[in-house]
Amino acid sequence: MFRKFVYLLALAQERHFGRAAERCHVAQPTLSNAIRQLEADLNVPIVERGQKFGGFTPEGLKVLDYARRIVAERDNLHHELQALAQGVSGHLRLGAIPTALPVIPQLLAPFAARFPHIRASVTSLSSREIQRGLDEFTLDAAVTYLDNEPLNNVRTLPLYSERYYLLAQRADLDAATLAQGAMSWEAAAGLRLCLLSPDMQNRRIAETAFRMTGRAVEPVLETNSIVTLYTIVRGGHCASVVPGQLLTCVPPRPDLVALPLVEPDLSYVVGLAYADRDPPPQLAKALAVALADDDIGQRVAIATAAALTPWRLALS
Repeated sequence: MFRKFVYLLALAQERHFGRAAERCHVAQPTLSNAIRQLEADLNVPIVERGQKFGGFTPEGLKVLDYARRIVAERDNLHHELQALAQGVSGHLRLGAIPTALPVIPQLLAPFAARFPHIRASVTSLSSREIQRGLDEFTLDAAVTYLDNEPLNNVRTLPLYSERYYLLAQRADLDAATLAQGAMSWEAAAGLRLCLLSPDMQNRRIAETAFRMTGRAVEPVLETNSIVTLYTIVRGGHCASVVPGQLLTCVPPRPDLVALPLVEPDLSYVVGLAYADRDPPPQLAKALAVALADDDIGQRVAIATAAALTPWRLALS
């Protein structure tokens, strides 16, 4: 039954019988027959069949929901038993919003030191994709916004506050603006801007800030990569609204300036989120304990302040 559920989850992810079979390292007839047997066992149709995969029936969606939970609980049991025998080990699947990616090394370092037998994979995702991944048990934990758009059925650990800067070519700003050492969101709305794509919560935060000043913006370029924001500004194409964390992993340049965005002065909490289950997922719990014990929030704040100092000095 577990094997049938695993095949079903693979089909849900791939939405193609052939690719699902390849994912499970079995022949396509083997996977198809296993799902037919599952339908017979449960006495309900699970898959809409035609010349190709046509989706799941309403009954199939219910079976899929249970399959996700059952397989996740099996995996969590396996991790718990391994922890008793050998210490915590396994594969941590971590999702992260793009603006949090510069912080990930600081989070994983104390975790790896405490649990050297755990391997991790990090995937850049939107906050909505993260919620779906936690709901569907394809993620063990995630680093995402905690206090803007609500998260459902999760436990959280605050890590740091995200603040926002205008990153621009020095030559594109007048001396008075540079002397002020900051820029209002209203003034920033008048510039040629490159912003994150609308599926990113950071973009929706920026749009909310602009609307609070009575302005709306039409960016000349959109991307889902914060690194691309930096390279576009560096190339002189336009300015951008960037999170402070981006500035911690790129060096100041004499031709670029980063001005704090004010009026309004916004910040949002970014933190760890994982499924609210009892018992909690073993690997997610291990990560949360490591971060809390190491006071990672304070460490991130200190490192961020130190990294931003050269950018502030460049304005003087």
